[in-house]
This record gives sequence, C-alpha cells and structure tokens, in this order.
Amino acid sequence: MSDSHSSQSFETVAIHAGNTADPLTGAVVPPIYQVSTYKQDGVGGLRGGYEYSRSANPTRTALEENLAALEGGRRGLAFASGLAAEDCLLRTLLGPGDHVVIPNDAYGGTFRLFAKVVSRWGVEWSVADTSDPAAVRAAITPRTKAVWVETPSNPLLGITDIEATAQIAREAGAKLVVDNTFASPYLQQPLALGADVVVHSMTKYMGGHSDVVGGALVVNDDALGEELAFHQNAMGAVAGPFDSWLVLRGIKTLAVRMDRHSENAERVVDALTRHARVTKVLYPGLDSHPGHEIAAKQMKAFGGMVSFQVEGGEEAAVEVCDRARLFTLGESLGGVESLIEHPGRMTHASTAGSALEVPADLVRLSVGIENADDLLADLKQALGE
Repeated sequence: MSDSHSSQSFETVAIHAGNTADPLTGAVVPPIYQVSTYKQDGVGGLRGGYEYSRSANPTRTALEENLAALEGGRRGLAFASGLAAEDCLLRTLLGPGDHVVIPNDAYGGTFRLFAKVVSRWGVEWSVADTSDPAAVRAAITPRTKAVWVETPSNPLLGITDIEATAQIAREAGAKLVVDNTFASPYLQQPLALGADVVVHSMTKYMGGHSDVVGGALVVNDDALGEELAFHQNAMGAVAGPFDSWLVLRGIKTLAVRMDRHSENAERVVDALTRHARVTKVLYPGLDSHPGHEIAAKQMKAFGGMVSFQVEGGEEAAVEVCDRARLFTLGESLGGVESLIEHPGRMTHASTAGSALEVPADLVRLSVGIENADDLLADLKQALGE
C-alpha cells in the first residue's frame, strides 16, 4: 500500500486509492480511456509511460493501484478474468517438472486449469486437504513451487489457516497462493498473514453487480510483480478500460456490501440449521464448523456464501434450485442479487470423478443484499413448505 493510504481505514482506501481527480477537468471519477494507442513525444518518448493499452492503460492503472492498496500489497495487476489471472500466475511461477499442491475443495474452473491445461506443460499437481497443515506438509515434494489454497473454499466453505500454511510453504521454498475471492480484501488480507500472492475473480464481490468479468493478482514482492507484469503484457489477457472502470465503481461500496452480505447470510444460516429438510449447513460462522476458530481469527466476518445439503439426494437438491424465485438460478456469485445453484451439475461439473467431486445433494447460495425476510420466505417455499 502506498504511504499516502497506509494510515487510512479500508472504507476510505476503497474509495480513494487510485481515484485521483482528472487533472484536465477535475472529474472525481477516473475517465474511461477507451483507447488502443498513444501519441509519443518522439521515438521512445512515452508520455506518462503509456504506449499501447495491452501494456498499460490509465483506467486499468487506477484499478491496479486500488487493488494493491486494498490488499496491502506493492503491486496489483488486473486481468480479463479470474482464470486469466491464474493462467498468468502459473506460467510465471512454473515450468516443466514443477509441482503444485492444490486443495481438495476448489473452484471447478481452477481444477480444470490444472487438470486439463497445466498438466500438458509437464507440470504436476497433487491434492491435499488444506484445512489440515499436516496434510499440506505431507503433499509437498522437492519439486513443489507453489501451494494453492482457497479460504473460504468453493463450494464447501472450508477454511485454511493462512499463517500456518505460509510457514509450511516458506520452509519448502514454495510460494503460497491464496484465492481470496469468497472473502474479499474487506474481510481478509492474506498478504498480511504471510501469503505470497493473492488471486481474485473480480467478477464476484469486487465488481459486485454481476455486470463485469475480471481477475486480479496482488503481490508484495517487487521482483515477482515485475515478472507477472512481463507475462501479463506478453500474453495479453488484460482487463479492458470499461471493465476496469466498472470494477473501480463496484469497489467503492465493497465494505458496506460485504457487511450486508454477511448479515443476511447469518440470517439464512440460522433458518437453514433449523429446517427439517436440511441435513447439513456449511458456513464458517457456525460454532460447529471445523474451521470456525481459524476463520474468526483471520476474517473480519464470515461472508455471504452458504452451502447446504438436503435430504432426498441429488434430485431433491436440483428441485430446490428450480423452485427458488427470488434466489436466481445461475452460476457466479458475489453480486447484490442472491443466486442459487447446484454445484455438482453447474460450477463444479468438471470435478466429477476426481478427488474434488462435490456432494450430489449440495446446494450453494450467494446471499445478496436484498431484505433478509424476503430471502427467507423464498428459501422456505423452495424447500417445499
């Protein structure tokens, strides 16, 4: 984080970091620089460091400065999607023969990237229960270059002790990568706990309005930041100026949205735990959750994601999803509107038959910021009451 924001609260940083008033007009919102190239002041004389918008764009620069400040990092990079960010990171860190430890509960697209794409480069991976530090340590080999975790995880809401896992990775000479999408930097800051890289799908809580796709990487190491920036430019999957502007706009309300997401989720969890058709509720805010104490230590609140299992198996879970009305049936998460999905048939279909396969009776909720009573009424009727 820059010195100018180091003493400010999160809410203030979210609104002001990277959002310098336009020097020409005084506009308080950074302009959308919808431009591909820039007039140079002589051969090799770049005005403000800009030459071509794949390499850098002022609107994207504003977002990247904001991202770094929010995560307490030194360098932020914005990409066309979360998977584009992950792809850039993996190609920067890994080469043929290297090894990665991945979680036994992870986003289906991340698993697909490792299982179907990264493995073709000669990179090996193995699965570990990252909520268990001993399991992570046991999965590390002399060729391990990265340990990859999600916390909370997708879709089972597992919790990884970031500080303990960072120590294990550091001792092995590996980088700890933390996907912070479910928590957002408002609820959790992995770099402060020892992580080397933070990954985000900005499509989710950072954008917050289901109207933009984007990804981000944030690091504390200047040299690693330069390497990532080189690969970002070389591969080109960058966030466009309008997408960058949309995410910047969304981030300004991140704090107040996450507070409401968390409050509504707690109401939903309370209702689900008392429902006769619900056999299990997965939410780190529950005292009964195995990762509750760790989550309470490293998170400000427990977030807006809730998963639960229903009696009657897969068909019953699908029926709940189909019956919901206010909860929109759809993939993705983190928007102001509530979403419901069946992970086994939707976001995590790619994990079928693998160690990451999700329970067939699982339903995942992205609890939005609507009136909580309306959400509870919809869940009640979706569950067949």
